[in-house]
Amino acid sequence: MVSKVYTLGYYGLEAYPVEIEVDIQRSLPAFTVIGLGDARVKESRERIRASLKNAGFNFPSQRITINLAPANIKKEGTHYDLAGALGLLNSSHQINCSFKDYIILGELSLEAKVRPVRGVFPMALKARALNKKLIVPQANAREAGLIRGLKVFPVCSLEEAVALVSGMIKVEPLCLNTEEQTSAAPEYNLDFSEVKGQIFAKRALEVAVSGMHNILLIGPPGVGKTMLARRLPTILPDMDFEEVLGVTRIYSVAGLLDSNRPLVRQRPFRSPHHTCSSVALVGGGANIRPGDISLAHNGVLFLDELPEFSRDTLEALRQPLEDGVVHISRAARHMRLPSRFLLAAAMNPCPCGYYGSQDKACHCSAYQIQKYRNKISGPLLDRMDLHVELQNIKLDCLMSDSLPSETSAEIKQRVESARSVQKQRFGAEGQSFNSRMDHKQIKKYCILDKEGQNLLKAAVREFGFSARAYAKILKVSRTIADLAGSDKITASHIAEAVQYRSLDKNLWI
Repeated sequence: MVSKVYTLGYYGLEAYPVEIEVDIQRSLPAFTVIGLGDARVKESRERIRASLKNAGFNFPSQRITINLAPANIKKEGTHYDLAGALGLLNSSHQINCSFKDYIILGELSLEAKVRPVRGVFPMALKARALNKKLIVPQANAREAGLIRGLKVFPVCSLEEAVALVSGMIKVEPLCLNTEEQTSAAPEYNLDFSEVKGQIFAKRALEVAVSGMHNILLIGPPGVGKTMLARRLPTILPDMDFEEVLGVTRIYSVAGLLDSNRPLVRQRPFRSPHHTCSSVALVGGGANIRPGDISLAHNGVLFLDELPEFSRDTLEALRQPLEDGVVHISRAARHMRLPSRFLLAAAMNPCPCGYYGSQDKACHCSAYQIQKYRNKISGPLLDRMDLHVELQNIKLDCLMSDSLPSETSAEIKQRVESARSVQKQRFGAEGQSFNSRMDHKQIKKYCILDKEGQNLLKAAVREFGFSARAYAKILKVSRTIADLAGSDKITASHIAEAVQYRSLDKNLWI
């Protein structure tokens, strides 16, 4: 007898239906899993064998074949265990069930417990689209329960799953208060008011967040570059529901969701170590997984000690920065993962870190400084909209408690106002940020007054800005004008934008 059980697989961020066929024939004992499964799928034979025996069921001493259809798509993961075990019990007449209304997910332990699996959120979305009920591990119940209109049945063990599908027990579907989770405001433990001084850098970060401009912080060790960057999510506007779902889907596939609070409300902040590989940063691998740039989607990717990253790793960022998606290609598959993020990076001005410092002398030669700077390619530097130099904070400023310092909430309010202006400006043009403007949009929306035109011409002649730097200055000026509530870009807006191009002005050497 061939028994059919239904489950799901996922490829990237998309789920697809998988039909598990279990056949038992009279022959010498054998247990085979076919259907292009990876090593984890093939190892399910031993997990199923042990869990059936330890749950009190008989394991047939016959030829058992489990087929995962469609057989031309590679199957990955451990979430096929529970469905395979139920199909085997049905095929061996130990239970008599129809599984046509259920999608079944779960990994089995050797003692027949049902363990959590990754990727439940996108698979739950697919189950709802297929109009099926969903059986999931208890630890994944809240994640699946976020999908409105889907009947979710959590189980803790193989015995409980058998009792559920065979009708031995009557279980009501999980009922969660999704309104409480979707309406809860994100909470952050950091705040910009904790940062003493660095007024210029704080202003630059406000401009960067308002227009989604990539920013590079340059300064000696201990000046506060990392401290400032870690507070960027606190001034980003709260994610709307579609953004929340998009981020939650990525974190589900990556296995990074909190089982108690599975909905990702906070803006992501990813800070990979400089020793990470290009695959860890961009995504990929034998079993393709999202990299840090996808995990930073709708949030911030912070690269500390930028020159210490390998050149190949940094160059892999160029295409995702332009397109907002990363394309991962393999011989038999192609995947698109979202990667629209704000790139923030930090670096020292020289190998020793004290070039230009007012407190310590630099002992690096011009050649060493140039070699250090050349670790970052010109095309990547061109994609950094703002270059901001920081200096050490004076002791009086550090020790003073009377100096006013704006909170993240105050800065966030101005950012939201500037974002609202941009949203109205671009309307249905397919993007919402000044940093994404193309040539036609720059010409249409970046209108300078006479003084602004003269100042920009003088700056280009004086500092030799490239055509791309010229466009970046106009985009940043547009954001500064939006923060000021101005329709036109004035000379003061241009002057501030020019200050954020330190590397283009060749002031280092």
